[in-house]
Amino acid sequence: MTDADASSVAGEAVRALRDPRAVPDRRWVERLTGASPAQVDDVLAEAGELLPYDREIGEAHRAAGRASYAQIRSPLELYALVRLTRPDHVVEAGVSSGVSSAHFLLGLRRNHHGTLHSIDFPTFARGDAPSLRDSPVAIPRGKASGWAVPDRLRPGWDLRIGRSESLLPTLVAELPSIGVFLHDDLHTPAHLSFELRTIEPKLAPGALVLADNTVWTGRAFPRWAERLGVPWYRRRRSDLVGLRAPGGPGGASL
Repeated sequence: MTDADASSVAGEAVRALRDPRAVPDRRWVERLTGASPAQVDDVLAEAGELLPYDREIGEAHRAAGRASYAQIRSPLELYALVRLTRPDHVVEAGVSSGVSSAHFLLGLRRNHHGTLHSIDFPTFARGDAPSLRDSPVAIPRGKASGWAVPDRLRPGWDLRIGRSESLLPTLVAELPSIGVFLHDDLHTPAHLSFELRTIEPKLAPGALVLADNTVWTGRAFPRWAERLGVPWYRRRRSDLVGLRAPGGPGGASL
């Protein structure tokens, strides 16, 4: 699979999701996983198999009047990160419509291995139509956290509703390890620091830790990376960042 072929297939998935921000950053995936460019292109080329799901997600947003719904801008990279690192357990804090959740689930399904554990404390829209008074991730009336995740992806998904401060410590205590963690809920320095401290004891060697909207969380993520003694990487010029925990193999494998 050539770079051009992978770009073409990924472009179809981006159009299906109706979000031009979702064009994948290959270099970010390479840095986080240690995978070769060819390996990254191979998993991104699998986006062709994701098209039915991405079309369904995009249509769900449109039908709910949320065609420009605020969502994670890296769904294809999340899929690739799961495919390349083959985690036993993925944990995400923040679900909203479930774009990140769906792509984590798709990667785990393709791996035939691993479980997604999600925590969400939803914000609901005040009326039937989108309003400027609502949060950009407000859930439409009559729907629930993960409302855009296709039903056929839901079996085996561990979705917990409540505040991360209450649920995350309990979840972490239950798990033997965490291979991927995504922070995408309350974006304050104190809250991000709490989540990072909470997951740290259970991080598998070489685990991936990602945080979105870090423009609002100041130096919390870089300070934690410095304490761990590992580099952190920004997705293009966005405020989505990630790092690879100490330990683990030197490169990714499929």
